[in-house]
Amino acid sequence: MEKIVFMGTPDFAASILEGLIENYNVVGVVSQPDKKVGRKQILTPPPVKKVAMEHGIKVLQPTKIKDEYQEILNLNPDLIITCAYGQFIPKIILDYPSFGCINVHPSLLPKLRGGAPIHKAIIDGYDKTGVTIMYMDEKMDSGDIISAEETKIELTDNLEILQERLSVLGKDLLLKTLPSIFNRTNQRIKQNPDEVTFAYNITKEEEHIDFSKTKKEIFNQVRGLNPIPGAYCLLNDEVLKIYNTDLSSNNLLKDKKIGEISNIDKRGIGVKTQDGELLITEIKPFGKKRMLVKDYINGIKKEDLIGKLLK
Repeated sequence: MEKIVFMGTPDFAASILEGLIENYNVVGVVSQPDKKVGRKQILTPPPVKKVAMEHGIKVLQPTKIKDEYQEILNLNPDLIITCAYGQFIPKIILDYPSFGCINVHPSLLPKLRGGAPIHKAIIDGYDKTGVTIMYMDEKMDSGDIISAEETKIELTDNLEILQERLSVLGKDLLLKTLPSIFNRTNQRIKQNPDEVTFAYNITKEEEHIDFSKTKKEIFNQVRGLNPIPGAYCLLNDEVLKIYNTDLSSNNLLKDKKIGEISNIDKRGIGVKTQDGELLITEIKPFGKKRMLVKDYINGIKKEDLIGKLLK
């Protein structure tokens, strides 16, 4: 049976690896190095490494793969599959396997090339996204398309929900596509350069909420960053994380300033945006746990927040 090396790091890739192990001969896994996590800074292996270890599969964790690739070649893979690995793969690796190197990418290429395609699909208001399996080349997510499958983005989707759905979609599509790769009957479709968009990794600036935007734009931003890294604003100069919002029908706030808290009740915190009121329904105040606004208001004086500006 053909020997496969899998390269990936986060949860999204881990579930795809699980499906691959059940059906094919995975001889090695390459993942990013362990990282210190949490307040206690505990050294923690990435999800893909955990899956590989559970199945007794050799794990390699090069700090810089462009300099530390020989052990990967020593596994003598017939095919390399990457999924959210996190480093650019050098040409010497791309050229090695007889069946090439393929990537499982969570967008409908050529749209949303880059490291945060699921975040950006929601933030940018896409009505659909999907998974593409493509051959890898030296440029970012620019290789020939082998197969793709789409899914609708629902208004109830956040990053976590959509990521889980795309992971299942990616696993199923990969298993459906691999036979055609191994018997060399798969298609190769060039990407249209005129349709390329990018989804670079999320910056701290993109996490900050600008209330001068429309309420729909903020609604999309919040769910596209939920649960990680989370959107935020400042209340009394302290960080207020916002995890869920609702689109209010109240657009008559002419006497309010942008970002001003217009109302607080068990439904949420109403805030003035460019085109009306946005209801904030789930938050994490500075130094406290994540909570619903209806629980938050039990411990505060609402009149102390009415008229405050979220910045």
